[in-house]
Amino acid sequence: MTSTTFAPLMVAPAQVRRGAGILASMGDIIASLGERPLVIGGDLSLSVAAPFLTPAIASLAARQISYGNNCSEASLERLKLEATEHDADFMIGVGGGKALDTAKLIAHQLRLPVVTIPTSAATCAAWTALSNVYSEAGAFLYDVALDRCPDLLILDYDLVATAPQRTLIAGIGDALAKWYEGSVSSGSSDHTLVIAAVQQARVLRDLLFQKTPAALAEPGGSDWREVVDACVLLAGVMGGLGGAQCRTVAAHAVHNGLTHLSKSHGILHGEKVAYGILVQLRLEEIAQQSSLAYAARQQLIQFYEAVGLPRTLADMNMAEIRIKDLQHAAAIACRPGSDIFHLPFSMTPEALMGALVTTTATEIKPTAAGTSITPVLTP
Repeated sequence: MTSTTFAPLMVAPAQVRRGAGILASMGDIIASLGERPLVIGGDLSLSVAAPFLTPAIASLAARQISYGNNCSEASLERLKLEATEHDADFMIGVGGGKALDTAKLIAHQLRLPVVTIPTSAATCAAWTALSNVYSEAGAFLYDVALDRCPDLLILDYDLVATAPQRTLIAGIGDALAKWYEGSVSSGSSDHTLVIAAVQQARVLRDLLFQKTPAALAEPGGSDWREVVDACVLLAGVMGGLGGAQCRTVAAHAVHNGLTHLSKSHGILHGEKVAYGILVQLRLEEIAQQSSLAYAARQQLIQFYEAVGLPRTLADMNMAEIRIKDLQHAAAIACRPGSDIFHLPFSMTPEALMGALVTTTATEIKPTAAGTSITPVLTP
């Protein structure tokens, strides 16, 4: 029998605790990881979380510190120094994706346990063994695969309910990408766990289509909690099961490119990813003459309009963007090693440019080359 070795899978956090108002009672579980935590979050997140978190860490020698504006190399170095000076024996990440990524990455680098406490449902960062690193200005640079998922994830629905509804909507956009990207990169896999991951992403998509309207209509209700679970937890399951073989594709590549434009910095991660899904489907539609991609894109456009996700650059306040800036974002999205090259056809910055500005086109417009799309912007 031939021996085959696969890359290790970081499937899930060691413990997941969830419920309404549970964080304050998690003191003993948190204390089982150490005595001197460094609590990392944004200024706002730490302030909002204080009434929930303070009772849970009252018996510990905790130090709280802001990570700044981005999970950047400079922030990481500063916080590692803080952790060393505090003699920290574990990390607690509190906040959104960038705060949690920062805490996870420092824990990884210092070989310490980490607790993740999301304050919104905007991403699945509380679950995953992955951290994204940005420049000081907020441009995506690279991601880092971690050696394990968090040691403890605490999802307190009451804390998440303090976040603006926009963050949940963004999380829905980010979670939807699991299906649209995973089905392209990994839908033909014959590996059992990858098959399971892709099918889980399909279930995730269908659940979000079904439950989102009621969730947004009644924040804090049962459907709202189910959608929060979907965005924070279930979205993480797909990446955990699929591992490196279940890749992101164009939607996240578009996000990464857009982060290099200052005009995009007020747009949430999941909003840019959601727009990127439409761009990816537009690329599939043109390159493959795919009526299925066209139908999927039209379905998403209607869903986005109903829930408030961006369908165009104008929806992200980028209608007046200069062509050269958009060309720069397209070039970043198409740089060597980009996930966009997991598409099953060739890709160029010029083709991506066309899709970026025609996400709401209402008919398939084939070209002789198949993958060439003419941009509609003017200088």
